[in-house]
Amino acid sequence: MSQPILDARNVVKRYGKFQALSGVDLRVMPNTIHSVIGPNGAGKTTLFHTLTGTVPLTAGSISLNGKEVGGMPDHERVQLGMARSFQVTSLFPTLTVRENLRVAVQGIQPGKALHFWSKSLLKDAHAELIDSILARLELTHCIDRVSSQLSHGQQRRLEVGMALAAKPQIIFLDEPTSGMGIDDIDAMKAIIKGLRADLTVVLIEHNMGIVMDISDTITVMQLGKVLVEGTPDQVKSDDRVRQAYLGNMITGGA
Repeated sequence: MSQPILDARNVVKRYGKFQALSGVDLRVMPNTIHSVIGPNGAGKTTLFHTLTGTVPLTAGSISLNGKEVGGMPDHERVQLGMARSFQVTSLFPTLTVRENLRVAVQGIQPGKALHFWSKSLLKDAHAELIDSILARLELTHCIDRVSSQLSHGQQRRLEVGMALAAKPQIIFLDEPTSGMGIDDIDAMKAIIKGLRADLTVVLIEHNMGIVMDISDTITVMQLGKVLVEGTPDQVKSDDRVRQAYLGNMITGGA
């Protein structure tokens, strides 16, 4: 059996007297889609923050490909193969799609993100990588449009593209379909499903249809702890999950 690409053990996060995470274990296998779900306040986003280095751990360990990263800042984790998107779209609104992606590519190398207007970074800099990302996200036709002029669904896809620009081994997606219409949701679902061929996806998503359709493993959180973990079928049939918050929503009932 292969080893996990991400192995988090006994992760604890406290804010003063409030304990947001209480000894969370999470093992993510390579080239899988591992979804983290739970009611509001369960600790999902806090877990993402600690795993990706956005906030420091209080206690516990996090290893990426066997290397301990729990004490590293986020930019060092990016250089080791970790990337993430955020629940709130965070693009450069006055830059084009191409320029947003170019900044993202440069940002993985310390000191180069701020050299965006250098003469050495011409229009076609990083063109091969950018073109491959745009094709994957079906945004090639938007390459020279300012990102603020994109539809909400296109902006969400572009944000995923900016995470992909780091050429990660594992990508964390926080509510990637938030605010989308049905057509955009279907497109994003297909994109996420396709990522598994090349890398590992850790997903926070409230749309249970997507979670159940594309996940290999689902971790259900409640009150800062892991309640249940298993395949979609195992999670669907677990009484603890239904009692916690999903009810008939996860079983397909009314």
